Amino acid sequence: MLHLLYILAFTILAFIAVGNLIRNLIMFSFDRERTYPTNSSPMNNQGNYGYYSSKKQFVPHPELLDSAGNLIKEPLLVMRSINVEDARQHLDALYEASPGHKRENSEEA
Repeated sequence: MLHLLYILAFTILAFIAVGNLIRNLIMFSFDRERTYPTNSSPMNNQGNYGYYSSKKQFVPHPELLDSAGNLIKEPLLVMRSINVEDARQHLDALYEASPGHKRENSEEA
């Protein structure tokens, strides 16, 4: 009987947790679409106590700009798949080209 009570209690808690998760996701999506008014002077905001909030102008990171200073609109990470042997050959080449690598042939001679 006690096992059934535990199962019922945890089922109710699971439904409450999933309900809160869905409600929070919906509220975050509505909050993301909301636009906030911008004031030209930070001193007009009495509620922010003189701090700049999200009213700063958008300045992109330098890595998001091309050589002419325009915003890049294409994906920044493109991955290609390689097989295990190619990856092993690349890693071996990097290891052998590293400055700390000692060649086995020079040690044996």
